Amino acid sequence: MGAPQAMEILTQRASVLRESLQRSRSNTESMVAMLGSFDHRLSALESAMSPTQVRTRAIRTAHQNIENTLKATAAVLTHFDLLRQAEVAILKGPDEDLESFLDAVDLLKCNIRFFSTNKISMSEYGLLNHANNLLSKAVVKLGDEFRQLLATYSKPIDLEFINNFPPNSLRSLSQTTGSQSDSGNHVPANNHSEHQGRSLETPMYKTPTLMPPRILPLLHNLAEQLVQAGYQQQCSRIYSDVRASALESSLQKLGVDALTKDDVQKMEWDALETKIQDWVHLMQIAVNLLFAEERKICDEIFYGVTFNKDLCFAEVTVNSVSMLLSFGDSVAKSKRSPEKIFPLLDMYEVLHELQPEIARIFEGKACSEIQQSTLTLAKHLAHAVKGTFLNFEEIIEKDSTKTMVADGTVHPLSSYVINYMKFLFDYRLTIERILQEVEIGNKTDSQLAIMTMRIMQSLQNNLDGKSKQYKDPALTYLFLMNNIHYMVRSLSRSEAKDLLGDDWVQIHRRIVQQNANQYKRVAWAKILQTLSVQGLSSLGSSSSLGAEGGNSSGVSRASVKERFKSFNMQFEELHQRQSQWVVPDPELREYLRLAIAEVLLPAYRSFIKRFGLLVENSSKPQKYIRHTPEDVERLLDGFFQGNTLGEPKR
Repeated sequence: MGAPQAMEILTQRASVLRESLQRSRSNTESMVAMLGSFDHRLSALESAMSPTQVRTRAIRTAHQNIENTLKATAAVLTHFDLLRQAEVAILKGPDEDLESFLDAVDLLKCNIRFFSTNKISMSEYGLLNHANNLLSKAVVKLGDEFRQLLATYSKPIDLEFINNFPPNSLRSLSQTTGSQSDSGNHVPANNHSEHQGRSLETPMYKTPTLMPPRILPLLHNLAEQLVQAGYQQQCSRIYSDVRASALESSLQKLGVDALTKDDVQKMEWDALETKIQDWVHLMQIAVNLLFAEERKICDEIFYGVTFNKDLCFAEVTVNSVSMLLSFGDSVAKSKRSPEKIFPLLDMYEVLHELQPEIARIFEGKACSEIQQSTLTLAKHLAHAVKGTFLNFEEIIEKDSTKTMVADGTVHPLSSYVINYMKFLFDYRLTIERILQEVEIGNKTDSQLAIMTMRIMQSLQNNLDGKSKQYKDPALTYLFLMNNIHYMVRSLSRSEAKDLLGDDWVQIHRRIVQQNANQYKRVAWAKILQTLSVQGLSSLGSSSSLGAEGGNSSGVSRASVKERFKSFNMQFEELHQRQSQWVVPDPELREYLRLAIAEVLLPAYRSFIKRFGLLVENSSKPQKYIRHTPEDVERLLDGFFQGNTLGEPKR
């Protein structure tokens, strides 16, 4: 195929393509024109429909507003009906149906919240004001009902119930109640499952019913309503006034009196001692029963309430605690005397034992002053004990009674002091604690041991002074022997032996022995001298007794007779006098008799053997050898028996 032909074909094709493009352009222009016509017609239609759309939206908005208005009106009408229902119940008061009254108060609060949180008309403002006025009246009636319920069911404790609780039971109750509340907060009355479970494990004591359990939930609801209404102070004042009065009445019923220091000082000792014993028992009752139960009631009534219940509890109990502690403080500050130390120790002990329970019951900052007041009283009692102890030492040292024990037995002062100390050892741990607190003596030593040694030394010093009143030196030593032996024997048989130590016991036993030896020397040296060969008159210049010592040749018969007469006179005088003396301890008495016999009888037998023949050949030998050695031994058995003159010899 040639080039011209090819060109012709291409030209034809180009012409066809051009025609096609032309037709396409024409179609496009026609379509654009058609679409432009549609747009114009749609704009016209939209313009024509616009008023209709506006009216439709307005109708819809109006319908929604009508629905909202109907709902709001229905809500207002509903709350208005609820308000009228609440008003009827509130105006009727809580006397007939307290629970319905409380429900009405809740409805009233719901109405007030509704009208306060929603846009309301001026007419509805009147409803809100009316509801607020009703609530104010309701709160006043709630307060009156709260007071009425409290006053009705707040009764003093039953004395018959208390009589069934001896002190030991009260201490056990303290331990039980202490273990039941680790946090010090009690659950409300309707939630006791945990405590009921524990009662199966631990022996429980029935606590006094100061408030019926069925009343507590009602009081709780009343208190909650009052506090929520902003009447916290009124609620607290009502509660504290009523409960404090009931608590004080319970204490007065139990016999608690507010006595001053002067009142205590004027009381006879027997009456005061009884009063102190009652106070110790009353402290256990007050803390373990009254205050513990009062705390439980307070916690249950104000459980979950935004309220300072610790402060309220403190206001309830402060006067009652003060009534109890004022007597203890008056006793602690009264004039000191030895017999008061035991009641003081009892008072200190009960406070010390109750302190953990007091800390649990009176927890919280609001009750800190009450806790501190009990600790302060314990300190006052401790200082009173310390002062009485120190005064006792001084009293013993300076005791100037002129009472003499004529028979040389244990002096009443010795008996008093030793018995006093033995009673004190029953309080050993308590006294040790007190003396360590007040820092008497060396901290490394037992404070009670130091004080006991000092008191024993004071007693010994006083006895030394009293012993000088005896005209007979032998009786002086017998008196000291008896009294110091009594000290050693009594204390070595008590807890004091471990306290004082073996050294103290051994030292004073040696003192007893020294006084016994001195007694033997002073009382029997002279009579033993009559049985000595020294000083016997001789017939000539020589007074030889013979090679075997049994020969009496050369000794004057007259001098031997004088010796026998002197022995008889002295022994009978000693027997008459010393059989009236007393050695009260049987072992010591027997020891002393044997010690005398061991010295006297061998000497007497030897003297009779040597010189008896010189008087036996005389006309009246019984005038000189009046007593055989056996008679002397028998008569020695009558010594130190405390026989009176004229009493038959034993």
